Amino acid sequence: MAGRVSDAVIRRLPGYYRHLRELEAAGVTQISSHELGERMNLTPSQIRQDINCFGGFGRQGYGYRVSELKGHIGEILGLTREHRVIIMGAGNIGCAVARYPSFSREGFRTIAMFDVAEEKVGRELDGIPVYHIDHLEEFLREHPVDIAVLALPKRFSYETLKRLYDCGVRAIWNFAPADLPHPQDMLVVNVHLMDSLQQLSYRMAHRDDDLS
Repeated sequence: MAGRVSDAVIRRLPGYYRHLRELEAAGVTQISSHELGERMNLTPSQIRQDINCFGGFGRQGYGYRVSELKGHIGEILGLTREHRVIIMGAGNIGCAVARYPSFSREGFRTIAMFDVAEEKVGRELDGIPVYHIDHLEEFLREHPVDIAVLALPKRFSYETLKRLYDCGVRAIWNFAPADLPHPQDMLVVNVHLMDSLQQLSYRMAHRDDDLS
């Protein structure tokens, strides 16, 4: 890989992987940059530029082998190894994440959830044990994890992030409605559901402007 890959390319990689997986499942063995671009609403040159960031996986006049390109992008995304996940918060968002079937299929295995509600602690959600958050440090000493999902109210999120960092967790998927400050060697991806809904609202309000 030559140089630093732009954030825009990184954001598009999961889309490539998803479309290639669908094509593979449909029995498609080969695809051109033009055909892939039509599926993803990208130009053929953009497709080629993105993929060439990681090496040449296609051939001039032939296109790309679907299974081969999917495998390469899966490796680039780090999907060839299992990621152990814990979820902080067993409320609506935490439970939705825990129950999402694609995560385990793609190698993201949730091994525990944490909450403070007595009616949830000590139970299992689809086979995932729910522990009291007071036992977080003890659990992490015995079960190292790769990713922690923050599905907590904003007022608890930063303190929880600091506890996770002190226990060696360096990757956070944050659903709390806040961009949390974090150490430089910790990766944090924020998921703001309202932002997406407001973007949709804007596009609805200005749809006529886009068509003019």
